[in-house]
Parts: sequence; structure tokens; C-alpha cells
Amino acid sequence: MIKKYWIKPTKEVVLRVLADIVLISLSVLAALFIRFIYLVLLEEERAGSSYRDILLSYLRSYSESIWLLVLISLVVFALSGFYTHGRAYHGRYKVLVVAQAISLGFLIYAFFAYFILRDVTTFPRGALIIAWGITLIVLVLARLWAYLWHGVVRKEWYQTPPEQRGRIRNVLVIGGAGYIGSALLPKLLDRGYNVRLLDLLLYGEEPIQNVLSHPNLEVVQADFRQVDRVVEAMRGIDAVIHLGAIVGDPACALDEDLTIEINVMATRMIAEVAKGSDVSRFIFASTCSVYGASDHTLDERSNPNPVSLYARSKLASEVALHKMATDRFSVVILRFGTVYGISGRTRFDLVVNLLAAKAVVDRLITIYGGDQWRPFIHVDDTAAAVLKIIEAPRSVVHNQIFNVGSDQQNYTINKVGELIHDMIPDAELTHQDIDLDPRNYRVDFGKIADAIGFYPLWTVKMGVEQVIQAIQSGRVSDYRDARYSNVKFLKEEGLLDLLRKDHRWAYDLNGGSLHIDELESLH
Repeated sequence: MIKKYWIKPTKEVVLRVLADIVLISLSVLAALFIRFIYLVLLEEERAGSSYRDILLSYLRSYSESIWLLVLISLVVFALSGFYTHGRAYHGRYKVLVVAQAISLGFLIYAFFAYFILRDVTTFPRGALIIAWGITLIVLVLARLWAYLWHGVVRKEWYQTPPEQRGRIRNVLVIGGAGYIGSALLPKLLDRGYNVRLLDLLLYGEEPIQNVLSHPNLEVVQADFRQVDRVVEAMRGIDAVIHLGAIVGDPACALDEDLTIEINVMATRMIAEVAKGSDVSRFIFASTCSVYGASDHTLDERSNPNPVSLYARSKLASEVALHKMATDRFSVVILRFGTVYGISGRTRFDLVVNLLAAKAVVDRLITIYGGDQWRPFIHVDDTAAAVLKIIEAPRSVVHNQIFNVGSDQQNYTINKVGELIHDMIPDAELTHQDIDLDPRNYRVDFGKIADAIGFYPLWTVKMGVEQVIQAIQSGRVSDYRDARYSNVKFLKEEGLLDLLRKDHRWAYDLNGGSLHIDELESLH
């Protein structure tokens, strides 16, 4: 069963509500003052009442009535989309919607004040009409100023070259409660970034438990295929880090259409929203799996040769993203090596972690094939690479592809098995001639080292030691548990049906199922 998780109210919404409270309250005070001045200048003093008595009566009426007017107005404003960016409110009829909401709020208040609660509230009718007019003018002008700020002033800001704006401060991490994201969030927060996380939280809040209470973290629990939630999450953001995907060959093979929808179509939609929202930098998590199989050492200029649906979906997304890059929208592609190590949401469906866990628990290291090459990188180093890309000058990373790893960690699977066996000698090392995975690639990582000075701190040996310690200490109770495997979790927890549900609209937008071959034709 999927639990429901909290969502922090945004600072922007809280400030808007507080501003509306202040503006309504001041408008009513201004209306009472205008009415009082009118009495002083144009009317004779009322029988039995001095101007002082009238003024005190007005102030008493204000204190008794303002709370009800404000409460009713806020409810009407919220239902009209003032704080949730409803479609009509956000469109070209915004002024009309604002005027209607204010008028409705005052009418509802008048009904309660003069027909239901007339013995409690005695707000002067003339002053109420004046208050309605002032409130209408003030709130419409306030909304128009916000529109001008976002549409003109803010646009001019984003047309300024990024190097002249100062560093990136507000970061949206999509799919940031997973394996890499749970390692990345603490690094971003420690560096002082304001971080908004958009994630469905399929694995619960445990992977990010250590940062949930951080004041600079805002958590939005939502499916990143929902365009309205993406638009909402993108407000005020300087950079997007897109980690969300169905990851791994076995997990992607469970449902090809769902994989395409999540890995490719959603990525393209998110990038379009980011570009339209004046986001300056878009960082996309890809994979060295796009290189497929080769006997040569490959760099970013080598021709991709994907041999799995997962790799093909990532390559298709790369192609689409590169086409979107402009002078003001910098796309950065990070092709991660095969990741290992412990994070907030550890995986044991990855070769180093799996072989190390089996050696510790089962005293068995089984190698299939073994001659195939892989480039390895620790999950903490992947997070460090993303942080360096965020902080790198735009001129260095704009519309670039970077392999993320180190030349020293290109290993054959045989070599990984032997390394683990040396560390756990009582585990039996066996070989099976069957090669279940056609991938075979060595990768050159010189570009990212030269461009931004990225050098991984972890080694495979250190990662294996970390896995051993996590199991022996009880931090990992059973490496076979479904939560440590993408494919097991999707199958055994019934999440495939959950992810498929109510998202056929994504296919309808493209006239039916969209296949990878069609997307690759965009190249």
C-alpha cells in the first residue's frame, strides 16, 4: 500500500495569503476613514452623536467584522485558484476572475453580516461599498504587477547572460528520492541551495529521512508525468536535475510502453516546461549503457550502440533534449557509469553491490561470462559530479555530454569478482559460461576531468567494504528484499498497475503508442 506523504506549503503561497489579508484589512480601514471624512465635511453632526463617538463606533465595527470578511474572501480566493494557479485564474481572463472573486466575497459577507449576524456585526453599508471598490482596485493592481514582474521584469532578467546573474540558487530535483537522488539532496542542501523535490515517493520517505526537516527543502509528492504539477513545481527554479526514470534493463523490459512514457515522453514534457519557465540549466541523468557493445575505449564522440530498451530510451531523450537547447536554456547530459555503493535508497540489483552481498551472506560469488567490461562509479561520486555541473560556468557545460566516472574504474566482471573474493576469501568464486548481458564497453572519462576537475573519491574496493559493513552492521537486513531491486519492487508491490493507471492520455497526445524507433528518427 502506498502511504500519503506531506507536502510543504510554498513560501510563495503563504506570502500571497498574508498579502491578501493585509490588503483587505487596509482597504476596509481606508473605506471607513473615507466615510468618516465624508461625514465630517459634508454632513452635519448627527443628533446625539459626536464625531468622536462615530469614529469609535467605526473602529468597534471594524474589529468585530474584519475577521469574517477576511475569512470569507480567502476561501473564495482559494476556490477561484488564487493560490493554486487554476486554469482560468492563470489565463487571459485573470482580471475578470479576480474581480468576480472579490465581488462574491463581499456579497457573501454582506449576506451574513446584515441577515444572519446583524446583532453582532454593524459594519456601515456605505463604507462596505467603498471597501469593495478599494479592495477591487488594490488586488487587481497587485495581480497585474505580479504578471508584469513575471512576464516582463523576470523575462528581462533571464535574458541577461547567466554569468551576469550570479550563481544558481533554486534547484528542482525530479525523482530525487531514489538511489542517486538520496545521495544528492544532502550535498545540495549543505551547499546552501534551496531545493524542491518532485517525486512520487514510491519507496516512502525513508531514503530521504535525514533531510526531510531541512528548512531549505520543499517536498512535492506527485507523478512527474502530470504536467500541471510539473508547471507548479517549476516556479522560481533556476536549474532542474532530472533523475526520474524506470532504471535498469530488467525493470524497463516489464512494460515497453510504460518505459517510453516515463523515460522519454515525460522527459521531453518536463524539458519543455522548464524551457518555458526560463530555467537556465537542465541536467539529465543518462547512462553509459548507450554505448552498448564495443571492443574499443569510448568517449563522448563515439557513436552510441544501445542494446537494451533502457539505453535506447535514454538515448532518445538525449536527442530530444539537445534539440531544445538555446542560448538561455543549457542542457547537460550526464552518462553515468555502472553505479555501486550505499545511499539512502540502496540497490542490490547492480553488479558490485549484488556480488558483494552474495559473498557476505551466501558465501558465493557467481560470475556470468566475465570478460565484459564496465565502467564503475560510487553513488556518492555521481552526486558530487552533479553538484560540480551545477556550479560550473555555463560556457563549460552548455549543451555538453559528459561521461561520469574514472578511467581507473574500468573493470571486467571477472576482475570485480576476483577483487571481492580477495576481500572475502571464504566465499566460493564460480564462473558460468552463459553471458546473460550483451553489454561490453570501456569508457574514457577525460572530458569531465579536464572540463570541471571531477575526479571520483571512491574506489570499487572501498564500495565493497561499505556494502560489507552495511550488511554486517544490520543496516541492510536482507539484500534480497524487493525494495533493493527495481524490477522486484515494480513486480511484487503491484506498482506497475499503479503507474499504468490513468495515464493513457500520454499516448493519446501522440496518436497512440509511441515507440523508440520513432523517437530515434528525430536525430
